[in-house]
Amino acid sequence: MARLPVAVLGECVADAFADSSAERRPGELALRVLPGGGPANTAVALARLGTPTRFLGRISTDPFGDLFRQHLDASGVDLAGCVAAAESSTLAIATVDELGQARYSFHAEGTADWAWTPAELAALPLAGASCLHTGSLALVREPGGPRIEELLTRVPGRPTVSIDPNVRPLLVDPAVYRSRLPHWCAAADILRLSADDLDLLLPGVTPERACDAWHLAGVRLVVITLGSRGALASLDGERLTVAAPETVVVDTIGAGDAFTGGLLHHLGGIGRLGGRLDGLTTDEVHDACRFAARVAALTCSVAGPNPPWPADLRQPRHPVTP
Repeated sequence: MARLPVAVLGECVADAFADSSAERRPGELALRVLPGGGPANTAVALARLGTPTRFLGRISTDPFGDLFRQHLDASGVDLAGCVAAAESSTLAIATVDELGQARYSFHAEGTADWAWTPAELAALPLAGASCLHTGSLALVREPGGPRIEELLTRVPGRPTVSIDPNVRPLLVDPAVYRSRLPHWCAAADILRLSADDLDLLLPGVTPERACDAWHLAGVRLVVITLGSRGALASLDGERLTVAAPETVVVDTIGAGDAFTGGLLHHLGGIGRLGGRLDGLTTDEVHDACRFAARVAALTCSVAGPNPPWPADLRQPRHPVTP
């Protein structure tokens, strides 16, 4: 069965890290820049795994934009639906702690990713897509966020809608996400988020109670990734858990995005994308989450948002830089 394309709508972000290995003069700081951004990372994961993937973004014509295009194109992502934007790229300065967790400070005012116009969104090539995935900052930054949210309610052909909130509290107050989440749940079929996202969105609420609330708001499948503790999935209130594969963690950058890519790739492979997940079973969800956890673990085993290729799934992956 031929795979139908998945469309991913959202931002690219230039992730800059202090590079202690670079030669520099006293008083200088060397930065190493990697192409990132949650939606872009998910598009790369999907395309590398073998799903035909369209990335729908406003990519700047600056040097960072060139980096994004090269990275996405080299991973097999279709960029025909992207807008060549005059605004600058979004930049994140990242630090990684001793556990491999990244923390970011953003330079995102007036950048390309959020400046969607109604005409640009109306022209996006969504016909024939089995799934539209979006989320992250693209859904909460003005002026584009509300326009994308409105698009989700009228996507032609009724693809499966997948959302990853990917809460960034240093850039957007979590209260903004909380206020918009009921609207996203009404439009979405799949909601994938991390335990950190849950703590910010519903402080003190258990994953099980959160799943029930989001099911009532309209989402059929909720998946909460729990880092080294695996993932909890809930399909219309039927719960299951999967363990995280053992791996040596280099860093966790892009792991959640890779999980989402693996989840959508597997669901597309068994013909469950397109429409409202009709016929999807908990056994199929379990298999999809196990596969997604493997994809995420392999991403953690190397530096940066560098999801695996099919060959990496068949053999141990050696630590490399993207």
